[in-house]
Amino acid sequence: MVGGGQLARMTHEAGIPLGIRFKLLSDTPQDSAAQVVSEVVVGDYRDLGTLRDFARGCDVITFDHEHVPTAHLRALEADGIPVRPGPSALVHAQDKGVMRARLTAIGAPCPRHRIVADPAEVAAFAAEGRGGREAASDKGGGGRREGEGFPVVLKTVRGGYDGKGVWVVHSEAEAAEPFRAGVPVLAEEKVPFVRELAANVVRSPHGQAVAYPVVESRQVNGVCDTVIAPAPGLDEELALHAEELALTIAAELDVVGHLAVELFETPDGRVLVNELAMRPHNSGHWTQDGAVTSQFANHVRAVLDLPLGDPRPRAPWTVMCNVLGGDFPDMYAAYLHCMARDPQLKIHMYGKDVKPGRKVGHVNTYGDDLDEVLERARHAAGYLRGTITE
Repeated sequence: MVGGGQLARMTHEAGIPLGIRFKLLSDTPQDSAAQVVSEVVVGDYRDLGTLRDFARGCDVITFDHEHVPTAHLRALEADGIPVRPGPSALVHAQDKGVMRARLTAIGAPCPRHRIVADPAEVAAFAAEGRGGREAASDKGGGGRREGEGFPVVLKTVRGGYDGKGVWVVHSEAEAAEPFRAGVPVLAEEKVPFVRELAANVVRSPHGQAVAYPVVESRQVNGVCDTVIAPAPGLDEELALHAEELALTIAAELDVVGHLAVELFETPDGRVLVNELAMRPHNSGHWTQDGAVTSQFANHVRAVLDLPLGDPRPRAPWTVMCNVLGGDFPDMYAAYLHCMARDPQLKIHMYGKDVKPGRKVGHVNTYGDDLDEVLERARHAAGYLRGTITE
């Protein structure tokens, strides 16, 4: 597995009951997964020689992030190493421009979008969102007024996550910042959505696929805070449509392994594709304790071409809350409180150094009453972070 973060750590855990031997390419020996995997290679995944040496002797290569250069993955395939998901699929999670073009080609619903070269093209894109109207300036000359068709969402096509590499701009003048990095920029309409959803599916090399219930994902400052499974109050037909959409995308892009399709639910009862992730995903962490087969176990099964497991939920409601870095109390005392207060609580910590806003763990709760399950998860996550003290 390339990448030593918490996703690799939890995927390794899911492979232990099957006797799967993991070899890890990690940035540092202190990375989350490097602390628990027995065979660790410390190296730079961006170096082809390092990647080739690491892959030698592996039956299959998979990932806990999408940042390995596409050309390197093609080189591994040329060396006869199975790469899952393959580079032709993974590029759609690496490059937002490629993703938007392909999703549009297969008829998947997306926000209006365009690759833009400079702030002037952002302004033109914004104006087209209001019917392409040109407006005279206050001085009587030609040109677009500030705010005409804005706000617009700008994204660097590669490298952004958890709100990084994303800007919401309200004028042409505000649009300068994203271009300073010198990489292509994708402009998208700012969708007036009701909430964010996620459809998680897993697909094997021979085409078997399973779909988990569609979940609601709640963000705070661009970072996932809470996931509710299934999404409360979601129309049954829309939920089925979202699952079918995710399965179609997985098949059309030839994804092998876990695929998360992040969605906007619109006020008029539609869903639009926001982002894709081809690896286990934060919106699927609830499956560790809330589904018959977790996303991590099914990802392992998929990349090894084993029959996939049952994705159905074990309880009417499961809630996942991320534990973000903050002013931690003594962890042992925090465990005493949380475990005594809620014996059904499931705590998953990643062994990471605490930094403000960094994901250092998550908790899962489940039960029959959504309000109660939500309260339990929020209390535990807050207490482990140190923002709740009683």
